[in-house]
Amino acid sequence: MFRNYLIIAWRNLKRNKLRTATHILGLSIGISICFLIFNIVWYSNSFDKFHPDTEQIFRVGMITDFGDGEFPNSGTPGPLGEVIDKELTGIAQKGRLYTLWETLVFLPEGQKVMGRTNNVTFADAGFFRIFPRKWLAGSPENSLANPYTAVISHASMQKYFPGQEPSQVLGKEIFYYDSDTINAQITGVVADFEENTDFLFTDFISYSTIRSMDKENWFGLDSWGNVNSSSQLFIKKETLKTDSDLLAGLTKISEKNLNQEGGNSRFTLQPLAEIHFDQSDGGSQTVSKVFLNGLIFIGLIILSLACLNFINLETAQAIGRAKEVGIRKTLGGGKSQLVLQFLSETYLMIFFACLLSLAMAEALVMVFRNYLPSGLEVNYLKLENIGFLTLISFVLTLLAGIYPSLILANYDPQRALKGEKEQNGKFSIGVFLRKNLTVLQFASSIAFIILVSVISFQMKYVSSQPLGFDRDAVVYTQLPFMAGIDKAERLRERVSQFSFVKSASLSGDLVSSDGLWTSDIYVPQDTSETRYYIQVKNIDSAFVSVNGLKILAGKSSSNQTDEIMVNEAFTKEIGVNNPDEVVGKLVRFGANQRKITGVVNDFNSRTLREEIRPMVLTYVPEGFNVLNVKLESGYNLALAKAEMEGIFKEIYPYDASEFKFLDEAIAKFYEEDLKIRNVLGMACILAVIISALGLFGLSSYTIAQRTKEISIRKVLGASIAQILGLISKEYVVLILVSFVLAVYPAYYFLSEWLNNFSYKVEMPYFIYLLSGLGVLLLCLLIVGIHSYSAAQTNPAKILKDE
Repeated sequence: MFRNYLIIAWRNLKRNKLRTATHILGLSIGISICFLIFNIVWYSNSFDKFHPDTEQIFRVGMITDFGDGEFPNSGTPGPLGEVIDKELTGIAQKGRLYTLWETLVFLPEGQKVMGRTNNVTFADAGFFRIFPRKWLAGSPENSLANPYTAVISHASMQKYFPGQEPSQVLGKEIFYYDSDTINAQITGVVADFEENTDFLFTDFISYSTIRSMDKENWFGLDSWGNVNSSSQLFIKKETLKTDSDLLAGLTKISEKNLNQEGGNSRFTLQPLAEIHFDQSDGGSQTVSKVFLNGLIFIGLIILSLACLNFINLETAQAIGRAKEVGIRKTLGGGKSQLVLQFLSETYLMIFFACLLSLAMAEALVMVFRNYLPSGLEVNYLKLENIGFLTLISFVLTLLAGIYPSLILANYDPQRALKGEKEQNGKFSIGVFLRKNLTVLQFASSIAFIILVSVISFQMKYVSSQPLGFDRDAVVYTQLPFMAGIDKAERLRERVSQFSFVKSASLSGDLVSSDGLWTSDIYVPQDTSETRYYIQVKNIDSAFVSVNGLKILAGKSSSNQTDEIMVNEAFTKEIGVNNPDEVVGKLVRFGANQRKITGVVNDFNSRTLREEIRPMVLTYVPEGFNVLNVKLESGYNLALAKAEMEGIFKEIYPYDASEFKFLDEAIAKFYEEDLKIRNVLGMACILAVIISALGLFGLSSYTIAQRTKEISIRKVLGASIAQILGLISKEYVVLILVSFVLAVYPAYYFLSEWLNNFSYKVEMPYFIYLLSGLGVLLLCLLIVGIHSYSAAQTNPAKILKDE
């Protein structure tokens, strides 16, 4: 029976090639988008799901309110890790990490320098109890029990000691260069995780080494007031303990130990499953959950549009199959058999659409590779992908095919065989549905066009705004972590000697970056002091000239630790209108008296989403991480970069670095917004294509039904323009209704998005009108082509049988 259904379905599809092609193309677009989004979501949710009792594992974090907003931090104060299992009941296990950055690895055996890595961390034995691994040598109980011991992964073992077995490397030495030299002895080798994980560490130094080195103060682990995202604390709770019980206990600990002066800090619990979506760490693997949810929403919209297309066109063409239904029912065909027959046709089209969607998905992967999570590979033969395509084919068959099937199966055979296709003078649910489905399709298309256009408009506005500094021909490079101020000064001096260099400067970060150092400053007011929250930048005396800042009063700092500069926003914050009045003023900053030597103009040190904060420019050479270079105009930039990188290699022979342009770093502030715009842009194009395909198929059919009417009107003297206007006016009304429905959702989303920017355009309502007009013109073009073709037909050919 089912074989018969498929054979008949195949014949019907071949007989109606335009209808079949329209359906398959529209559905394949929706399925390919959903298939790719499914793979992205599946991959993103697969991280660290393989650990035992994952639902019981949490990372303890912290939120601090400085008065102008809450700042989340994935780190915790060092003392919390010491007392959490003593002061908080329900903790089955705790594990501590302190991650290191750009650690230089040296092997005494063979005198080999292995370069710098970000995969080194201090860890305690509890970490391996929460996140167990297969031990190739050593044991989890003893390997990290003593100071100056280390556990390495199998990947590190192969890199450091190629050709040796795990048991052979036990007892060997590794030198790690950070703030000090750590001479560690290898006491264990663990297998690498084969599953997706955010724990990419390959070298684990015993946590007790920090205390033995007397570096607790250096790493900020000796005070409740120090919070560093490098200091990570994981816990595994007891099964019967609730999350609210743990949070209540952590609240008591914070009230007891944290300094609440001027702020309100609290500890948080982050489930292990949520760590992959936490972008506060700046991890390279993290992905925004908001972005993922947006992708899912867009995929559902595109797929819904494709289904609406199918339903719309099938219900319109159902009238043409009335006689077929009448004959089948007269010959004994039951309603259920007819429904199954028409669902078989639907399933066959969806099956071919699924096949075509695989090719489309591969094309989308190639086009959007930079937008996909790193490490994502789309394997079409994976069980979950086969299951997804199987499930979606059956679900779409029901969603898209059930209503048209019921419409066809419910035709009265007596009326159908007489040729009575519609109930004259009565309300037609089919016509009503087709019009409303068309409205929904074009409302979605108009909304997408408005969203993409306004976001592009705002992005263009942001990129054209003056930032208060000169970003042209400014390049920078990151300095090796903890490599010493002497080498940094030598690099600056050597680079400054090039003829193509105007000036060079050392600083803690770029003039505009996503980093934020905040502190407080005490300004004398009469007989007392007033505290102000300020942003801090660490700079040398050349920073102002390199970045083209303007000195409004006083002079630039002269590399003295007791001197600071401030920006204009700072003078306004303390109630001074004339910048000259603050020059020479003594303030208390960092527990010491500092003299204000100058005032610089306000500049956007962060994204334009934020207002300019009151700022202090200070001199702390130990914290310099960046070399900034202003180049002369007209010089070969590629050659200049190559020559500067050569000097860098001379001074830092074991480190690799690259000089990059400042404007490229600033552009990265808006990568997420550009992703949203480009993804919405693709969704917009697909929505318009699907809607146009639907309108093309629907208009070709409905106009074909009106050929006799058109011919009679031509015989009675109607011009082609009048006929085109008559047919088009119905679609004009539909587009106007679509426009009205699209405006509010687009406005709501854009208002929320624009409110995230301190510097933004006024809502550009003209873009709304242009978007609606553009869709209207496209609609009229599609309908007009079919109408013109029908109007050009010789009436005698149409009416010869009448």
